[in-house]
Amino acid sequence: MRAVIQRVTHAACTVDSVCTGAIKEGLLVLLGVEENDTEKELEWLAQKLASLRIFSDDAGLMNRSVRDIDGNILLISQFTLIAQTKKGNRPSFIRAAKPDKAKPLYLHMGKRLSALLNKQVQMGIFGADMKIDLRNDGPVTIVMDSNE
Repeated sequence: MRAVIQRVTHAACTVDSVCTGAIKEGLLVLLGVEENDTEKELEWLAQKLASLRIFSDDAGLMNRSVRDIDGNILLISQFTLIAQTKKGNRPSFIRAAKPDKAKPLYLHMGKRLSALLNKQVQMGIFGADMKIDLRNDGPVTIVMDSNE
């Protein structure tokens, strides 16, 4: 599983002019699922996302997690994160999980993060043409890969 995590002051997902999820301070998480991903990778990544200390403490140091600040998460499925770009100019998505595997893992990640934060995680719509608006705070952007 690969995630691009952005610390945001606000973020929102829109599908066909309808807002499917919006947050104020927290994390925008773009999630890519690989064919070989399992519940093990999901649990590792969920724990990391809830505990990742990238929010400022009173001294201005990145010492607080999204859980510590009572922040929110907007979770967006994005298979293009699994792109292979080494050869040629057209990305290959051969390692990306097929929808019948990726969608349940994406939905489970939303439920798991909701449980870890004790609040509803906001989400996009799997497979939809989503428009994401955000204000990156910092900017702070981190890439995590459960295979590394």
